[in-house]
Amino acid sequence: MSEPRFVPHAEWRAVPLEEMRRRVAEFCAEVSRRRTVREYAETPVPREILEDCVRAAGTAPSGANRQPWHFVVVTDPLLKKRIRAAAEIEEREFYANRAPPEWLEALAPLGTGPEKPFLEMAPALIAIFVESYGRLPDGRKIKNYYATESVGIATGILITALHYAGLAMLTHTPSPMSFLNELLGRPSNERPFLLLVVGFPADEVRVPDIARKELRDILTIRAPTEP
Repeated sequence: MSEPRFVPHAEWRAVPLEEMRRRVAEFCAEVSRRRTVREYAETPVPREILEDCVRAAGTAPSGANRQPWHFVVVTDPLLKKRIRAAAEIEEREFYANRAPPEWLEALAPLGTGPEKPFLEMAPALIAIFVESYGRLPDGRKIKNYYATESVGIATGILITALHYAGLAMLTHTPSPMSFLNELLGRPSNERPFLLLVVGFPADEVRVPDIARKELRDILTIRAPTEP
């Protein structure tokens, strides 16, 4: 077993308390504007912006630093059309036969259905894959630890980076998603995690009239008790 090697954390920068407060308030206000969008303009997204957003996602922490993720950016119209066709097969089966009534009731306020035109309409799709195991240079398998959790963290960073860049997105999870392996040429040690729809919102786009939970509903602080 190799010995751990450590280097100085030269990238860390101390931030004064007031600057911390300003930064987090501005960040919170910015990400609070993010909404899921289902209608997109045809305006293409520059490749370098997508690359930098994926680069940011690749900084996520991961189990044993295995970095068990792979991102496939799709801008080819024909391939997007094929992805839509395959996704809608699963979606029609889901809405007609697999979804329990309570799940359909929960989806009703969002106005969703089996038709997914945004998969063709948006200028870019990002398919995110979980790598269940890797391979050493000699071909041996190497297990990835906490792979799903790690990819979930990376996906959150990716969504935030895309929003910060000025883009809109939608998370899409047809089930099953194994068709993405075939259409995108991904190996059997990877499984689709999520399909992210990315682009600029269409003019006068509308979003569901829904609200987020209040902080008191999602936060519990267990502080030391007063003496």
